Amino acid sequence: MTTETVQSETVRSETARPAHFVVGDWQSAAFAAVPADRSRAEAGIAAAYAAAGLPAPERVLWVPSPLRGAVAAAVLAGHEKALRAAGTMDDRVDEALADLGEHADSARAGASVRDDVRTRPWETERAAAASGLGARGWPRAWADSGGLLWDQVQSLVTRVRNAVGAVAAPDPDAAIGAQDQAAALLRAATLDAVMGQHDAPWLALFESLGRLDGPLSGLAEVARNASWWWPYERLAICCERPTELYRDEPGRLHRGDGPALAYPDGFALHAWRGMPIPPDFVASLTDLTADRILHEDNAELRRVMLEIFGYDRYLADTGAKPVHQDETGVLWSIDLPDDEPVVMVEVVNSTPEPDGTYRTYYLRVPPATRTAREGVAWTFGVAEADYHPEKQT
Repeated sequence: MTTETVQSETVRSETARPAHFVVGDWQSAAFAAVPADRSRAEAGIAAAYAAAGLPAPERVLWVPSPLRGAVAAAVLAGHEKALRAAGTMDDRVDEALADLGEHADSARAGASVRDDVRTRPWETERAAAASGLGARGWPRAWADSGGLLWDQVQSLVTRVRNAVGAVAAPDPDAAIGAQDQAAALLRAATLDAVMGQHDAPWLALFESLGRLDGPLSGLAEVARNASWWWPYERLAICCERPTELYRDEPGRLHRGDGPALAYPDGFALHAWRGMPIPPDFVASLTDLTADRILHEDNAELRRVMLEIFGYDRYLADTGAKPVHQDETGVLWSIDLPDDEPVVMVEVVNSTPEPDGTYRTYYLRVPPATRTAREGVAWTFGVAEADYHPEKQT
C-alpha cells in the first residue's frame, strides 16, 4: 500500500460516523414505508450515472411496485411473448407497455447499465475497503454495521422476489411449463434491479467506513429516497416505496388484520411471524377449533393456527398429557400429521403480576427436547447440565 493510499484511508476513517448511528439511519431507510422523494431520488440516479461516466437517462419512469418494475424489465429484455404464454400476465404486460411508451422499444431504452452504475463502483470500493482493513478488520467492520441488518433485509427481499414470481401462476387453464417459465423470468428481472432502500446493509458498511462521499454517493441518495430501480442507457425505471410495512419484534413480516407489506398498486404480502399466509386467512379463524387445526394440510398454516388458537387451549381441548415434569416446568409435545411435533415447556414466572397472580408461559423448544429442564436451559442458550439458576425469573 502506498503512502498516498494510507493517507486516503486515514481521511475516510476520520470522516466516518460511529457505526451505531449509521446502522440506525440505514435501518430506517430499509424499512421506510412512505412516498419516495422523487426529486432527490432522480438527482441520485443522475449522480450515479455521472460517477460511471454516463449521461443521465432521458427519462425516469416511476412505477408503484417492484412487481410493476419487474414486468417492465422483463418486457425490455424481450420476454413479452413468454410472459403472455403464462395466461395470467396479459393485463400486466399491457400495463408495462403503456408505462414504457416509446421506450418499450429496447433499442430506444438502450442496454442495461447496471454493471457500470452499481456493480463496478461497488466492487471497487469493497475491494479497497477489504484490502485496507485486512482479513480480520473487514469481517469485524461488516459485523458491526451491515451484518446487523442483513438477515432482516435479505429475508424481506427474498419474500418480495418470490411474490413477484408467484404472480405468473397459478392458472389452471395454462400449461404449467409456461407458468414456471414466466415466474422464473420475473424473478430474474428482480435480480437485474439495483436494490435501492434494500441495499441498506452494504451502504451501512460503506458509510461506517467513510466511503459514501465518492462513486457510491448517488446510489446512496437513491437508496435513502426510493426503492428498487433498473438503469438503462436512456431510461431508468424506479419504484415507489411501500405504503405499509408491519414487522414483529424479531423483524419478521407480521400482521393479522391486513397485508404486512403493501405497495401503492396493491401488490402486497401477507404474513404471520414471517410465514406467508393467504390474504383472508386470519379473518377466517374466528370459529377456529382444535379439530380444524389437526386437519389442516398445510404445515405452515397449521403452526399459525396453533399460535392464534393458543397452545394452552389446544392442550386442554385435546386432552394432551405432559411428556415430562420437574421443578423447572412441564414439557408438552403436540404431534401433528406430516410435520415435526410442536414441543413446548410450560413455566411459571416467579415474579408476581401487579394483582399478585403468577403468569404461565409456553416456550417453543426443539422437537428433540426430552426434559423440562433441558427445554428451559435451551431458552437460556446453555446445556441442561450447565443450567443451575440461583433464582428462576
